[in-house]
Amino acid sequence: MITVGRGRGRWRVGALLALPLTWLIVIYLLPLGLLFATAFASVDDFTGAVDWRFTLDNVTRLFTDPAYLRTTARTLGVAAAVTTLCAALAIPVSIFVARAVPARLRPLVIALLITPLWASYLVKVYAWRTMLNPGSGVVEWFLGGSPGFGWTAVVLTLTYLWLPYMILPVYVGISTIPESLLDASADLGAGAWRTFRSVVLPIIGPAVAAGSIFTFSLSLGDYITVQLVGGTSQMMGNVVYQSFSTNLPFAAAMAGLSVAIMIAYLLGMRRLGALDNL
Repeated sequence: MITVGRGRGRWRVGALLALPLTWLIVIYLLPLGLLFATAFASVDDFTGAVDWRFTLDNVTRLFTDPAYLRTTARTLGVAAAVTTLCAALAIPVSIFVARAVPARLRPLVIALLITPLWASYLVKVYAWRTMLNPGSGVVEWFLGGSPGFGWTAVVLTLTYLWLPYMILPVYVGISTIPESLLDASADLGAGAWRTFRSVVLPIIGPAVAAGSIFTFSLSLGDYITVQLVGGTSQMMGNVVYQSFSTNLPFAAAMAGLSVAIMIAYLLGMRRLGALDNL
């Protein structure tokens, strides 16, 4: 604990806090402010340079053009689907590790579960592209058919990429549940499903919400996976990537919309206590 005294002691503590605060403003808040400011600029048709005169054209285009409305809706749908799948997989895996695996082996099992995070992002995406390739992929050979390249491939690949980010907080949440609480539920006549629904799920809810922050945000901003396994599909990140060199203000507007969505999502998760579990 740091005790802030008077005079010189207080000045020293203030000086120590000023450095990280300045770093936060210069490295994070200032660029973010410039991003939002650029969204209200335009591009000179003759020179291609950014015209800093205030305009709402880019924002209006985002919310009135059906193509961009569909892109935003598809992106939110993919992020929600990936988050749901990650939660559906992470909960039983975490329960198994926390309750069935011997205590001495749990660190090893957790390390194995997060091993995919050590591999290159591009290597993993290309691996899924190879597996999902129609006609020659492992998925078609093993299951007799492949979904090919499209939204199903995007959701499957992103789920694989971000699943460890959901497993870790959920595992921690389950590990904190006292064994006596589960025994009490069984003594009162509750079955396994009733115990999970009425006891376990409410307790690990904030942990699941904390994991969803990672899976949702990472899926929302992804564009490389869509390019490699999405076929002709597009997400918000692809629009930003494609517009960056030709229309920087519009790219900033689309990126700013992503930031606004995540801010709203974080505020919602904060009400569920998710931020306390990060």
